[in-house]
Amino acid sequence: MFLGKVELRPHRVALFTGNYNYVMDGPARALNLLVKFLERQGMEVRVYSPTSDTPAFKPTGTLISVPSIALPGRREYRLGLGMPAAIKEDLEAFKPSIFHIASPDLLGHAALKLAREWDIPVVASYHTRFDTYLRYYGFGVLEPLLTKAIIRFYNQCDQVFVPSASMAEELHTQGINTDLRIWSRGVDHALFNPSQRDKAWRLSHDIRDSEVLITFVGRLVWEKGLQFLVDTLESLRARCVPFHCLIVGEGPARAKLEKKLPGAIFTGHLSGQALARAYASSDIFLNPSVSETFGNTTLEAMACGVPSVCANATGSRSLVTHNHTGFLAKPNDKNDFVHWLAKLAKSPKLRTAFSRHSVESAQEFEWDAILNDVMKNYYDAIGQQFVLVESDLPSDGLAAAEQTLAKPGFDYNRLRYRGTLQHSFTPLQAANMGGES
Repeated sequence: MFLGKVELRPHRVALFTGNYNYVMDGPARALNLLVKFLERQGMEVRVYSPTSDTPAFKPTGTLISVPSIALPGRREYRLGLGMPAAIKEDLEAFKPSIFHIASPDLLGHAALKLAREWDIPVVASYHTRFDTYLRYYGFGVLEPLLTKAIIRFYNQCDQVFVPSASMAEELHTQGINTDLRIWSRGVDHALFNPSQRDKAWRLSHDIRDSEVLITFVGRLVWEKGLQFLVDTLESLRARCVPFHCLIVGEGPARAKLEKKLPGAIFTGHLSGQALARAYASSDIFLNPSVSETFGNTTLEAMACGVPSVCANATGSRSLVTHNHTGFLAKPNDKNDFVHWLAKLAKSPKLRTAFSRHSVESAQEFEWDAILNDVMKNYYDAIGQQFVLVESDLPSDGLAAAEQTLAKPGFDYNRLRYRGTLQHSFTPLQAANMGGES
């Protein structure tokens, strides 16, 4: 029998991802912060992901290892091998109220299929433009096929979280017509700020305060536009624009990149205050990548007061305001990048103005507010699809039903009927296990 709509709190979240902690990258960092936030709100989260014997960092929350193999051509990453029986049994025991899929891989496809079989809401977050990566490894001809497969996957989800408005526009243009919502990224302003600039650190690298330091921060992989970065910096130097170059990050392309950029400073992976100091001690941040969905490093640079020169592509164009916080150059146009880099390098006054504007713009990005929006999206996903039809609930009206719902230990996951209400009722505010109402 119908009793009315019930607003369910998503108290058990099953999160599926291709990398949670074995490689430190932007998506892994964002997912760990999300899990930490959700657990602070009293929710239970289980993360299902491939793991490694040499993880990059300790995972937040409960991590369940999924069988996997090293990804061919990129052995630092792993490919989850679908949904084995043991993982399915673990999920059955966990009784999730919502599935969150962070990678459209074999594990993600299996999770999507299972969510539909179990009639559980499923949301996805879009972190990486996997289809664009093919062009950097000699498989560009396959890019349209992979793009179509990705579109088909996301169109089966109830909601898709994208990091930026520019990425949402791109996906909509490609044909993703499901409910697209923004899951932006935040920055730790107590850590990333202009006060971290360190003249002594610059001098230790033979960089005087009057000289220009151009910095790239990110995973050292070719799909980040590293060859274009090399070509651009060579052209800039050929135009007799003096500068120093700092490369922060680690990855499989490092050895070749060091040979291509003799004289550049390579720090390897940095984190915490060492990373903030590297940003703030720079004068220009350079990000030539056209595969960004957001641009965490660009935002961190802005928070540290560093003007940026970035490709006018997804991610960057949602962060950088052209001729205000930096410059947006034509993607893959070396001459345009060189033009804007030279303009900034030659004008300390312009860099100072852009620095101030960058810090002001970065203030909008606060982690707690952003992650709270993700939690609200979970509520919406469940609220859109659940109605209360439990036959074992009291039949004498909503008041008695509400008392039953408020009892400690009531399993809201039993309320799994999708359908259209036949009557209009006042929503019941059912909270998490334990009886809040």
